[in-house]
Amino acid sequence: MIGTISTIMMLAAPILIIATGGMICERSGVTNVGLDGLMSIGACTAAIVHQLMEAAGVGRISLTVALLAAALVSMLISVLHAIASVDLKSDQTISGTGINLLATGITVFVCQRIYGTDRSTEFKMGMVKDGIGFYPTLYIAIVVVVLAWFILYKTPFGMHLRACGEHPAAADSVGINVRRIRYIGVLSSGFLGGLAGGCAVLTQTIQYTNTFVNGRGFIALAAVAFGRWTPLGVTGASLLFGASLALSTISAMTPALKSIPSQVFNIVPYLVTLIALIAFSGRDYAPKAVGIPYEKGSS
Repeated sequence: MIGTISTIMMLAAPILIIATGGMICERSGVTNVGLDGLMSIGACTAAIVHQLMEAAGVGRISLTVALLAAALVSMLISVLHAIASVDLKSDQTISGTGINLLATGITVFVCQRIYGTDRSTEFKMGMVKDGIGFYPTLYIAIVVVVLAWFILYKTPFGMHLRACGEHPAAADSVGINVRRIRYIGVLSSGFLGGLAGGCAVLTQTIQYTNTFVNGRGFIALAAVAFGRWTPLGVTGASLLFGASLALSTISAMTPALKSIPSQVFNIVPYLVTLIALIAFSGRDYAPKAVGIPYEKGSS
């Protein structure tokens, strides 16, 4: 039982982290469909940094350094999306798609330059479970979502950020810097996207490949919508999607399910994602100004 819960939490934690980043970004008024690419860049960075430090004989600190590097590199890449969507007023969906395409190319290029192949070298040891049976990434995810809730609903900055996503003209009229707030929202999604990628690669595998993330950033976007852009809702949606991702692993350990082809369980997360999006399409839960570039002085 603990093993099953541990597997679900291992898979749900990165989704919750990146979905929280997506929620903050959209609450500020910017859509970020580039979460999948940012997660890939974070996973690649974490795998490379950890593997190189491990090979150099550096101790367990390499895991912490790898996670921090993953978050910072992805945040740096997210600046491109911020410039395009906030400053240049470009289509945010196209800008986010560009981030995803860039991530595919840049991760393969970097791995080719370092390792001579399209993937990182295997590292010897990733994160280890605690005495209960959970990875540290679960506690990281809890801290992230609680901190996001506190900032969004208990601080003046959180009120300003939500105002920029609901009615930026009104926020601007009372002196709130909409551009700065939206930049912070985008960079937060980049930081948390990279952190999520690092958490995933250091718990779920022993190397980075260009198919590792496999659409989990899009699943996180669905978790934001399914969770109605609230920390509690996003947490519940992330657990649901994490459980659906864990089905293929759990089925291999369950005699009654072994006879069912594994491909059936592999499609479940994406099927659940589609159902969630269909169920909540047209619902008026999203921030009113999300995805709409703001022109100073407009109403």
